[in-house]
Amino acid sequence: PNAPLLFDYYGFPPETYEYTYNAPQDRALTDRVLELLRGAGIRAETNAGRKSFDHGVYIPLLLMRPQADVPILQVSLDASLDPEAHLALGRALAPLRDEGVLILGSGMTVHNMHERMPSDTAWAHEFQSWLDETVTNPNVADRQAMLRAWEKQGPHARRAHPREEHLLPILVTQAAAGAEPAERLWDGWMARTFPLNAFLWGGNAECESS
Repeated sequence: PNAPLLFDYYGFPPETYEYTYNAPQDRALTDRVLELLRGAGIRAETNAGRKSFDHGVYIPLLLMRPQADVPILQVSLDASLDPEAHLALGRALAPLRDEGVLILGSGMTVHNMHERMPSDTAWAHEFQSWLDETVTNPNVADRQAMLRAWEKQGPHARRAHPREEHLLPILVTQAAAGAEPAERLWDGWMARTFPLNAFLWGGNAECESS
């Protein structure tokens, strides 16, 4: 049977609460991720009582892989929301890229639900431009320093992200890529202040991280 999904949003059309995404589990992958995280000194446990995916997983995957035939392992953000903790998480997961595992980070590069369809959109575009320049910067030390200090370095940072759950996945993915800068594959905007962007690391590799 389909595992229940976590519909952790509100105010959307009824059909958006009827989605299913029953991707298979992979115990060996779970064990490998736990091994890598614990080996890096990161406290990690499985949540056996929660088999569902949240919308950060099933919304993009319903578009990318509607067949739901590829094993998926969701890794939670650190509850501290600390940028350095998520850079460390990405570094710990990096070996998976050479083991046939796609590391996928899902979020939004600007996410402020209180400012939908505003007349002033410059702030959102300025933060998006800063983030584009940061993740594509070829200097890995500069790139990670900027992301580590995103709240101070990014223009209108807290307006763009009142909470940072939608931003932190890109810290994980870029840290997992090591020295490789991102390549921006696509960009677009929804409702004036919600960018829909795609970044890729390792585009020439068989296993890509995005």
